[in-house]
Amino acid sequence: MLDTTTFVGLDVHARSIKAVSLDVMTGEVRAATFGYDAGAVAEWVRSVDPGARCVYESGVTGFDLQKRLSGLGVDCVVGAVSKMIKPSADRRRKNDRNDAEFLARMLSVGNVVEVWVPDDECEAARDLTRALEDARDDLSRSKQRLSKFLLRHGLVFDERTPTGVSATVKTTILTNAQ
Repeated sequence: MLDTTTFVGLDVHARSIKAVSLDVMTGEVRAATFGYDAGAVAEWVRSVDPGARCVYESGVTGFDLQKRLSGLGVDCVVGAVSKMIKPSADRRRKNDRNDAEFLARMLSVGNVVEVWVPDDECEAARDLTRALEDARDDLSRSKQRLSKFLLRHGLVFDERTPTGVSATVKTTILTNAQ
């Protein structure tokens, strides 16, 4: 059994955080809205219950908020959004407050699959890997764009010479058989 009876769901966006706390013993529900400020969220959570446990969905905001809240002494986990099954009735009335309350309720019944939060070094390695993949994709798209541009103007882009040796740029003028 958990040491706390208060659970906080956080619906996190780039510029705002909607928080809903649920006290399972009394049924009391409180809500608050913040800018993206971990200090303000931590202060509010401690005012509700110093031992409260928080959760937010994994997504594009990453693990920054979890790391900041943990650094401020707030127990916070990141839940795997792919493992959370919302009832179909809840999908129709989607808003930030409902989403945050849903997360708090799921955490209170132990129905949140926690995501592993990487340390700073691992996260930096992941970022570097993603940047390399993005650069490779950009290069491939640029080559494709240039190749098709040249083709529209009667030129062929080929990365190899006629003898099969790799060349940086070689174009061959197409002759039109007339």
